[in-house]
Amino acid sequence: MSTVLRISQIKLKPDQPEDMLDAAVRHLLMLPKNCNVRWSISKKSLDARRKPDIFYVYSVDVAEVIIGGKSVSLNDVLKGKFMAGKHKKTIKNAAITQIHEYCFPRAEIAVNAGKFKRPVIAGFGPSGMFAALMLAQAGLCPIVIERGESVEERKKTVEKFWSTGELNTESNVQFGEGGAGTFSDGKLNTMIKDTSGRIKEMLKIFVEFGADSSVLYMNKPHIGTDVLTGIVSGIRSRIIELGGEVRFNSRITELITENRGKTKRLSGVKIENVKSRESYELSCDCLCLSIGHSARDTFEMLAESGCSMSAKSFAVGLRLEHPQSFIDYNAYGDTMYKMPAADYKVTYQTSGGRGVYSFCMCPGGYVVNASSERERIAVNGMSYSGRSGKNANSAIIVTVTPEDYGGDTPLSGMEFQRRLESMAYRSGNGNIPVQLLGDFKLNRVSEGFGAVSPCIRGSFSFANLREVLGNNLSEAISEGVTGFANYIKGFDMADAVFSGVESRTSSPVRIWRDENCESDIKGLYPCGEGAGYAGGITSAAVDGMKVAEKIALNFYGK
Repeated sequence: MSTVLRISQIKLKPDQPEDMLDAAVRHLLMLPKNCNVRWSISKKSLDARRKPDIFYVYSVDVAEVIIGGKSVSLNDVLKGKFMAGKHKKTIKNAAITQIHEYCFPRAEIAVNAGKFKRPVIAGFGPSGMFAALMLAQAGLCPIVIERGESVEERKKTVEKFWSTGELNTESNVQFGEGGAGTFSDGKLNTMIKDTSGRIKEMLKIFVEFGADSSVLYMNKPHIGTDVLTGIVSGIRSRIIELGGEVRFNSRITELITENRGKTKRLSGVKIENVKSRESYELSCDCLCLSIGHSARDTFEMLAESGCSMSAKSFAVGLRLEHPQSFIDYNAYGDTMYKMPAADYKVTYQTSGGRGVYSFCMCPGGYVVNASSERERIAVNGMSYSGRSGKNANSAIIVTVTPEDYGGDTPLSGMEFQRRLESMAYRSGNGNIPVQLLGDFKLNRVSEGFGAVSPCIRGSFSFANLREVLGNNLSEAISEGVTGFANYIKGFDMADAVFSGVESRTSSPVRIWRDENCESDIKGLYPCGEGAGYAGGITSAAVDGMKVAEKIALNFYGK
């Protein structure tokens, strides 16, 4: 843990360079001219509440102040002890802050690591990737089992799917190196708190492998799918350099367990090469289960193995596209500055008590066919790092609970998703079904596009999306979009384009784990989005780090 003096509410105009922050910090601290100040940006956010009077607002962490060749107390600096002039006063908008430094328990595991089998990780999305990296850096040489392809091959496969409709059920937008996040906007913002320093460490790793350093402090950092692919391959190379192994086109088909009294313990896994269909067994003491929220056949296998899990609430809905220029004007007005593509976040409580909200908003992005099963359609949003596409899109979704979809079994939510996706496939005749917002409200199939031309990766055709979602969800979304127009005037424009179905917002199951992140099958560690413990790249990566720590201590620190 380190101590800094955090100064907040430092404002710069969008056309003012960040180099001006140094002068601003020195001015606020009112220090002697010959002092040295070591500082870094902690947070940067945009304040456009009084547009067109727009500011970037910074928080800055002062780590050290040197006066007369000596490092002085930050607390004394805060109290104005070194201010020039006679009138000493406490610095405004400043406070002494403790920063948590991340520490993986390497020292504890070094002695006993050689006594145990190599840890195995199922899935190479954010949670599996960061779990593997942490374990590899600790010298534990993990083995990663990934059903999809490497990111280089996966990109070709996905592009072919979007252009021809030829789906590879093992390697697609959902499955493959980097997980579903690889074909997304690469958002790194999260609602979880960073009391352990894991988020900061994760962001540093992203920067190390190619992300812009601004992700360390931006309020809503994003990377973009084009940059993410290079980062993902770089992390894989580092894991291999450290003695780890990544086996692509490989799927775990069975858990091998043994009973020790009343306890069931993992002793190995059966693995199938999805291309050659050859199978083999791999002995292991622990398995980090980072399978993602779309590994439905694996969920079925786990249920058959007696792994405790339950159906959970998640959300479903549609993707909605507007012109990015419309979203920008709402955010910035007639500003004179060149601003980045704007985002939005809206929520609404319907008259029937349902919450409708935007999710995974992609400025300047694309709607993409994110299907992973034959004769089923699922969509997602994706942006490149420049966010330069002509449209903005966001999922407009409604939460569904086990009571809504009939959660009689742990996999009931998964089957509900499948039903929606099958309806979407049939509705669009195998293509992504699309419909103008105005026609959605009027319950009729659209005949052509108006002011909004969709930006979609994958073939699409007109359909009635109300037939996909059913009346209750459709009415909630229709009312919600109308309600959003109270916050973004014109949001309910009739020519906005809906695409469906958005069904993969989060996992439909939660796999039980205890305080040590271990399942009731000992040696099995449910992890990340698929297990129901994360939502998005950041929280999934952080959960992967957390589970890696537990694996290291539980198996190698005893």
